[in-house]
Formats: sequence, C-alpha cells, structure tokens
Amino acid sequence: MSTKKIWFVTGASRGMGLTLVKMLLARGYNVAATSRTAQDLQRAVGENNHFLPLQMNLSDENDVKRAIAATVERFGRLDVVVNNAGYGQVGPFEEIPDAAARQNFEVNVFGTFNVVRQALPQLRKQRSGHIINFSSTAGFYGFGGSAIYAATKFAIDGMSEALAQDVQPFGIHVTAVKPGYFRTQFLSPVSLKTSSTHLIDDYVPLREAQESALKQYDQNQPGDPKKGMDVLIRIAESEHPPLHLFLGKDAYEVARTKIESVQRDLAAWEALATSTDFD
Repeated sequence: MSTKKIWFVTGASRGMGLTLVKMLLARGYNVAATSRTAQDLQRAVGENNHFLPLQMNLSDENDVKRAIAATVERFGRLDVVVNNAGYGQVGPFEEIPDAAARQNFEVNVFGTFNVVRQALPQLRKQRSGHIINFSSTAGFYGFGGSAIYAATKFAIDGMSEALAQDVQPFGIHVTAVKPGYFRTQFLSPVSLKTSSTHLIDDYVPLREAQESALKQYDQNQPGDPKKGMDVLIRIAESEHPPLHLFLGKDAYEVARTKIESVQRDLAAWEALATSTDFD
C-alpha cells in the first residue's frame, strides 16, 4: 500500500490549485479536488487513476460533507486539506455594497470554515493531518483599495492561528499560506471582482492607481506557480511545518515592512499605552 499522503484541494480548476493538483498527480499522490463543475476540473486535469474530481458548493455544508466522505471512501483516509478556493474583491471600501462584501466573506471565509469543520472529524479520528489555508499577503498587511478582501484574509489568518492551538493535541498541523504575486489568472476578471455600484469622485485617484497597478502586474507577476506549489508540497511533508508560510520574495518584503511599522508604533506609544493598569 502506498504511504503517500491523501490530498483534498478546493478551487482546483485553475490557478495555484490546478498547478498543485497536476504536480501532486505527477508525483504519484492520490488527490481529491473540487470545483463548481466537475467537468471543468476533469478537462483541466485529464484522466488519472489517482484523481477524484468533485463538484462542490462551498456554501453548502452538506455538499462539503459529501465531498469529504467521498474522498475517504475512495482513498481510505485524508491527510492534507488545502483550502485554496476564493476570489479577490477590490475597490474603495465606501464603494463596495454590503451584498458584495458578504459574498466575498461567504466564499473566502465561510467556505473555508465549512471545509475545515467537515474535515476535522476524520483528521481527529486518525490523530494526524495537515490543514493548509490560503490567506494572502493581504491577510497580513491591508493594501489600500482592497479592504473587503483583506478583511477576509485577516479572518483566515486569525482562524488558522487559533485552530492550530485547538487541534495540536490531536497531531494535526495548520498552515496559513500568504503568497505574494504569482503568475496566475488571479488578477483577471474571472478571479478579481470590482463591485462598486456607485462611484465616488473623491476616490478617483485611488481607483485609477489601482487599475494601473493591476494592468501592470497581470501576467507579469514575479512568482512561478510551480515553484510555489513545490514549496507547499515540501512543507506538507515536513515533520514541523510552519504556521505562517510567506511565499515569494515580495511576500517577505511586505511582511518585514509591516513588522517594522508595528515595532515603530510600539516603541513610540509604549509609555502612554502601557500606563493603563489600576494604580
């Protein structure tokens, strides 16, 4: 019997998820992967005896439960759960309507919660496993013009930190992945939404700067998805995987800039801010 780990990957019909699935199958892993349509996933990946394509609605917890059960039934266990499904939401905060904000949370946050909640009974039963949640550099540093998306990814980071402590006694690892810019379709309209229903003149400079930056970066991102997913596979095979995985040189630059900024604020306001205890 193969000792290779069993993977479950969401959002696998394109981008990093598709790259990861193809690399895993090429290396002989058994992989269950999900998308909104199984046919698109099957066409993208091709025929492979080690592959289980699953149609799954992240917002339907019963559907998620069914997909997890089908994976365990097919492969006998579940080792690595990768929550990759999600999309970007950009635009000035004041211009994003409530419905668009809630939908971004529904997919990026509550979809991830559904998968983790349904996978944990199997992982606890095994007393082993690894949950890998895709956050973003925007889950560590809030970029202007992406407040809603950043909020979803900060939520994933916070949940991952707390979850790691909850499940550590059961031999389950948790990693929050924070990629920088990788050359996928993430900056294209299929994965990045601008949902402003009323444009506000005061935000024209912000909007124009953001549109220019997105056009400049789309398909010019420095990160190679194959190299990024190779790192992901390596950390999943590590005995001591990281809780936080910053992925890419630009991700490291963002992290260090944020940490330095926080340290400056701590130092500048420490005397006043720590004078709040009872006398």
